Amino acid sequence: MVFDARTGSLWMEYAPGPARPALEGSVETEVAVVGGGVAGLCTAWELARAGHPVVLLEADRIASGVTGHTTAKLSALHGLVYAEIHAVHGARAARLYARSQQQAVEHVAEVSEELGVDCDLERLPAYTYTEDPGRAGELEAEAEAARAAGLAASYVTEVPLPFPVAGAVRVEDQAQFHPRKYLLALAADLERLGGRIHERTRVTELREGRPCEVITERGYAVVARDVVVATHYPVFDRSLLFLRMEPVRELVVAGPVPAERDPGGAFLTPEGGTRSVRTAPYGEEGRRMLIVTGEKFPPGTERREGEVGERFARLEGWARERFGDMGFTHRWATQDNWTPDRVPYVGRLHPGARHTYVATGFAGWGMSGGVMAGALLAARIRGREPAWTSLYDPVRLHPLREVPAVLRLQAQVAKHYVTDLAPGAYADSVDDVAPGQGAVVRVGGRRVAVHRDAEGVLHGVSARCTHRGCVVHFNDEERAWECPCHGSRFGVDGRVVQGPAVWGLERVELEDGE
Repeated sequence: MVFDARTGSLWMEYAPGPARPALEGSVETEVAVVGGGVAGLCTAWELARAGHPVVLLEADRIASGVTGHTTAKLSALHGLVYAEIHAVHGARAARLYARSQQQAVEHVAEVSEELGVDCDLERLPAYTYTEDPGRAGELEAEAEAARAAGLAASYVTEVPLPFPVAGAVRVEDQAQFHPRKYLLALAADLERLGGRIHERTRVTELREGRPCEVITERGYAVVARDVVVATHYPVFDRSLLFLRMEPVRELVVAGPVPAERDPGGAFLTPEGGTRSVRTAPYGEEGRRMLIVTGEKFPPGTERREGEVGERFARLEGWARERFGDMGFTHRWATQDNWTPDRVPYVGRLHPGARHTYVATGFAGWGMSGGVMAGALLAARIRGREPAWTSLYDPVRLHPLREVPAVLRLQAQVAKHYVTDLAPGAYADSVDDVAPGQGAVVRVGGRRVAVHRDAEGVLHGVSARCTHRGCVVHFNDEERAWECPCHGSRFGVDGRVVQGPAVWGLERVELEDGE
């Protein structure tokens, strides 16, 4: 992530433990896991605990990407998902979804106790609520669907928030925690069990076979019987999952409040571009950190200068209006991928895959989803089939739900290809790029993504995303180039910040007047 000095994730302030070395040669192992977020680390740890040799490769630092920028709710209540799953997949699927997600919540509690991890785990109820009386019936139906799926769910009209609601789903026995404290403890135990972790090791190629090989950007190979791709958005297109997922960016603000303002639960409303609320322990006695999330938008689509900053301001204003005057000490953003049927893709990488697996599409619920994915993939690699294997299988296709959504997503991508060729998508000259801003400029007939830093120095990179060739756009709040087609993100120097791109944007030398 690329932020200015006043922003940053609350979780990223906790960074103990050693840096792991980059891979410095080719190696052989039983299982290679690509990606060191919650799904990758949980998969690797589950396998190592069962006695399997594992090598985990992370492009940056473990638990520092999307996982390090989550809100870290650990819940089986995922907005209004149960009525939708029941309608699309049936009652049995809704029960399997609830069971698998609740098991993930309990698994974190059990593992934390087993390993003696102090990860600020707190058990509390979770709520999905509405302030709109016209939507109360929708919440009541969701409560019934969640209860029928096996959760301890009820419909309530009063919740412990400092403002009235029209109705809410309440589910007991949910949780919240500090994701990095938990996952870094898992990483240490993984190494104790004989697993290997290599950071600063970006994987750029996968060769399937018996055995498989993953190739790093430095040309080293990890030879393994099985490979798990847990890079959030899959970095290998052979699965064609990029045709079936929609990347969504979401903003987060946080600030300290007196303990008496803690509502004592985890809350979410789908209204207003989503508003999610939770608290976390804070260093000062008698204080809590209030964490508020919302303002969803596709990455790379906020093109007006200051638009993302305005979204942050709206989110802060919403929090002050409902929780009283407060100061915000942290602001950051996160990104997730949504599947058409709201169910993650966890299983075979593609229909012909025999030894390659993927975990993606958690739709904002990557904590329970990632823990679930780790257990599911470890079981499958060990020759076992959990009851919910087919529910999460990426190869599934539900025509009534997926085909229209896939067509809509591809129409949006096609629109970006067309509109980004229009003259209005560019600045006329690098002279038009103000300090702190960025724009796409034609330089010598070539589209160049140009950023001028606060000191007035120009930074130019190719404007074509290295994933599928869409033109990137500048996020001036986070100082990053974003692809509107599939969500790849790049620093102003062109380096990859977030996939599916695995190669950075080529640098271009610039001078004023071009």
